[in-house]
Amino acid sequence: MEPQLSNRIQSLSTSQTIAMAERAADLKAEGVDIISLSLGEPDFDTPPYIVDAAIKAIEQKFFKYPPVTGYKDTREAIVRKLKRDNGLDYTIDQIVVSNGSKQSIFNAAMVLVSPGDEVLLPAPYWVSYKEITKLVGGVPKPIKTTIENDFKITPQQLEEAITPKTKLMIFNTPSNPSGSVYSKKELDALGEVLRKHPQVYIISDEIYEYINFTGNFASFAAVEGLKDRVITINGASKAFAMTGWRVGYMAAHPIIAKACVKIQSQVTSGANSIAQKAMIAALDGGKEKIEYMIKAFDERRHLVYNLLKDIPGFKVNMPEGAFYFFPDVTEFFGKEFNGYKINNATDLSMYLLEEAKVATVTGEAFGNPECLRFSYATSKEELTEAFKRIKKALEFKK
Repeated sequence: MEPQLSNRIQSLSTSQTIAMAERAADLKAEGVDIISLSLGEPDFDTPPYIVDAAIKAIEQKFFKYPPVTGYKDTREAIVRKLKRDNGLDYTIDQIVVSNGSKQSIFNAAMVLVSPGDEVLLPAPYWVSYKEITKLVGGVPKPIKTTIENDFKITPQQLEEAITPKTKLMIFNTPSNPSGSVYSKKELDALGEVLRKHPQVYIISDEIYEYINFTGNFASFAAVEGLKDRVITINGASKAFAMTGWRVGYMAAHPIIAKACVKIQSQVTSGANSIAQKAMIAALDGGKEKIEYMIKAFDERRHLVYNLLKDIPGFKVNMPEGAFYFFPDVTEFFGKEFNGYKINNATDLSMYLLEEAKVATVTGEAFGNPECLRFSYATSKEELTEAFKRIKKALEFKK
């Protein structure tokens, strides 16, 4: 007799970003020359000064269970960072350190959303937002955007999406997958709407904060009158090339933070002790110490923009942050390439994997089925070769 799984797990979708990355890895293991533009992971090593801090923590024997909330000095470093970079005043009882920012998002959704509550998801959204919403019993409610508006929602769209059942909005700037960055003026305009609806909380995922080419970053919690309703999420993975260290954090109203500690205490307990100590060095070092990574991402951004513009059929905008392009690919729908019919973005993504040997992710995973996501977190040489292959694969059409 087969195991009978819960309705909860049967309703959950597998992460398509991870699924495509695993498919690409399988093909590579078979000897196929695959270039992966599917996974959002910096190709840099963790900077030496952060590694040194981890080695020091090992030498000092930080081997015991850490506090569920996070070490006091780690939370103090987060408080310093939020004050320095975002102009936000928090106390350490408002900070919770978790096993990656994804756990921070899950914790916040768990303590705020009751079954049947609506959760607003500006689309495109990161793949896990919708699935986390479903896991906690919420009702995902996407707010559709287009490339013509740089994939940003308007105050009018937000107002029209809010109902008496709306409890939460999960918001991401800079955005994965679109690379869109909301300005302070744009956040203030959304804030005017949200102040009229005090029952709506905001999870503001700011994990790509430093990978931002606008020269400015605005945090949602800095919008007038919203700080107590905003749960700011951040971490070390993207900016400091620490994806495998699994450490992130939230800053929230003390009641929300305490509730998240309650959840975390029953699920994972505290975040990795060594990673927490390493994150102190990362946060105290700030953006200045990783400017070389940001500069490299910016150079790749301009390279990929020109490469995409050179391929007929891609409608592309210039993203202002993160390390992704999210072009509209509807021009290819209904066309046939080398005997392969393209009906949607998923078909195109699979065709490019099989024909061009380039892994991408369908926009369907992000709530925008008209698009494909390309990660440019790899070398210029690989990017140039990848788009050369893509251009060739899309030349023969009917």
